[in-house]
Amino acid sequence: MTDLSTLPTDIHVHIQPWGMMNPSAFETIRKNRPDYALIERLMDDPGALVGWLDETGIGRIGMINYVAPDIMGFTHAVNPWAARYRDGAAGRVIAFGGIHPPACDDVDEEMRRIVDDWRLDALKIHPPHQALSPDAYVTGDCPELARVYEACQEAGLPVMFHTGTSIFPGARSRLGRALVLDDVAVDFPELKIILAHGGRPLWMAEAFFLLRRHRNVYMDISGIPPAKLLDYFPRLEEISNKALFGTDWPSPGVKDLRANLDTFMKLPLTDEAKDRITRANALALFPID
Repeated sequence: MTDLSTLPTDIHVHIQPWGMMNPSAFETIRKNRPDYALIERLMDDPGALVGWLDETGIGRIGMINYVAPDIMGFTHAVNPWAARYRDGAAGRVIAFGGIHPPACDDVDEEMRRIVDDWRLDALKIHPPHQALSPDAYVTGDCPELARVYEACQEAGLPVMFHTGTSIFPGARSRLGRALVLDDVAVDFPELKIILAHGGRPLWMAEAFFLLRRHRNVYMDISGIPPAKLLDYFPRLEEISNKALFGTDWPSPGVKDLRANLDTFMKLPLTDEAKDRITRANALALFPID
């Protein structure tokens, strides 16, 4: 039996119920994908995912789901879907779910189900796709967000925030600014925060600052071409204990998960840093049962 603790983790893979997606969003992610048949097979069958991960040499994936009904089409039904998929994937999936308070009848009850019923492993907040700033509990635009963060902090549930721009129709890219999450990290100091994409391509310096300032802030490097990674983060070695390998596959522009990993492993980083980023940090945040 494969020892998953010895293998790399891709913390950011979009295995989602694409049948929910709005037509314009679906077309954006579907077009120019010669591997669409593979993607469709993986979405339909957790067993197929296990076999594919064995072939590619990946131990686990962070399976990203979130709620963005207006811009993307994803409803709160992604949560039980993600839990069912994870439970059929033989320990190979870290299941991210979502919540969008403006589209939720009872935020406290939804969080109870996320934690207790579906036992999801983490939450994903996507400000540009939800048209909602992460600090909306401060501004008064969405006070319920504080209850989401409190529940995750209490349950030890990490929260991933999209930081950076988005090309999907209707996305509000200004809401992807990284520094806004300084408020969240200050107000919820025990909440584990993952900055997806490290703020690329506009706010990488802000992401770097947050990782160095806050004990519980991490980032993933997904959506950044690995060959360009050290252009964006020349001091990556310094924060290698808080960075997580991810690809964002099969989002637009990300062609091959394994090729991204192979390119990353050729970067001029120490072996220790590469191991932390590709394996050890994810294992510490998401231990294997």
